[in-house]
Amino acid sequence: MEKELLNKKTCGWLKISNDVKEKIFNFCDGYIDFLNECKTEREASKYIIKQLENSGFKNIYTMDTLKKCDKVYMLNRDKSVYAAIIGEENITCGVNLVGSHIDSPRLDLKPNPLYEDAKLALFKTHYYGGIKKYQWTTIPLAIHGVVVKPDGSKTEIAIGEDEKDPVFTITDILPHLAGEQYEKKIGKAIEGEDLNVLIGSIPSNEDKIKENIMKIINEKYGITEVDFYSSELEVVPAFKARHLGFDKSMVAAYGQDDRVCAYASLKAILDASESKRTMVAIFSDKEEIGSVGNTGMCSQMFDLFMNEILNKKNENTPGALNKTYCNSIMLSADVGAGMDPNYQSASEKNNSSYIGYGVELNKYTGSRGKSGASDANAEFVAKVRNIFESNNIKYQVSELGKVDLGGGGTIAYILADKGMDVIDCGVPVISMHSPYEVTSKYDIYSAYEGYKAFLETNEK
Repeated sequence: MEKELLNKKTCGWLKISNDVKEKIFNFCDGYIDFLNECKTEREASKYIIKQLENSGFKNIYTMDTLKKCDKVYMLNRDKSVYAAIIGEENITCGVNLVGSHIDSPRLDLKPNPLYEDAKLALFKTHYYGGIKKYQWTTIPLAIHGVVVKPDGSKTEIAIGEDEKDPVFTITDILPHLAGEQYEKKIGKAIEGEDLNVLIGSIPSNEDKIKENIMKIINEKYGITEVDFYSSELEVVPAFKARHLGFDKSMVAAYGQDDRVCAYASLKAILDASESKRTMVAIFSDKEEIGSVGNTGMCSQMFDLFMNEILNKKNENTPGALNKTYCNSIMLSADVGAGMDPNYQSASEKNNSSYIGYGVELNKYTGSRGKSGASDANAEFVAKVRNIFESNNIKYQVSELGKVDLGGGGTIAYILADKGMDVIDCGVPVISMHSPYEVTSKYDIYSAYEGYKAFLETNEK
């Protein structure tokens, strides 16, 4: 009776076969390769497009009409991707959608980044997203991105990843002289304007370090200082994604928020079986700063993609897009907060996620009194439960920490505003938004299985 009545949480690693364990580990080997290849949203977009095209997806603008089983994608300014597999039913009957984001907290170079001070050369940065600034000092850093000249020529840069590459770092004051720093609150110990990246120390013949560094950059990349105006250069940790633990049960890496869900949802749509309903995957940008801009989910670019599908299916009658959205269901594929044994007081144990216990459903996010939340209705939560339980997918339902401590948001509310039923569903993470986040391989594979089953469902 106790087993039937009570919700007893158990670790996912218990009672799984060696074959399943091998599948999980093999899946996560590919995930680790993805993380090491994709440290920016541009690199992730390029990877996603390559995988889609290898699986038969075509650019939607190369298609005049669409029919059942056609696979299409749209690339939005090299930073976000939308993909769909056309189903048997009319699009206006609704689509099954899984939406993730591929941007992560980082440091961006300022428009005028290069300067010299105290006989050293440095880059000025502006942090992107919610970071703990002190975590970004005294670690190896790499620089990724593009520089575009007025004639349209584009130079891609990725330096600090290869073992033969130099790395960069942000310095911190030695403890012997840190008396004043120790007196500050932790959020003020390192200021935003202190996040300056050390990049060189050898001066030119005129004893000018900045000039010598710019000469090296020009010889390697063919750019001048003014070209930084039209660049997007991101400073990211130079750490490699690695297996974590004696049992190799976890993944430690930068950028797992939210590329862990992006990878799982990409593999899900690539492996999905035929469905009556159209299946859609979103890989969006700018979530970490509010989903703004023309590559974020608040833009109308996804509407354009869906309108193109309706047009090429000859279904774009007045109100068709609104009807499609109101009949659609979505998993907002974003990470959750895993219970950290060192900081348990920040969580309410009955409503926390534990890594290794399966994919996490988060009925609402927001902060405090559910401010800014997309609160999934009970009927839709039950529908998702049914999909997962029918497919033996282990899941847990939780919140993001204690009620009054803060909160967070995802892209869920944006799609809910369009009329969809939406719930957040992702992988629990420890040390979220840090340069080295931790996830469980079991949860990663559970997310993949959950997204795949959701995409394939014919439930409305």
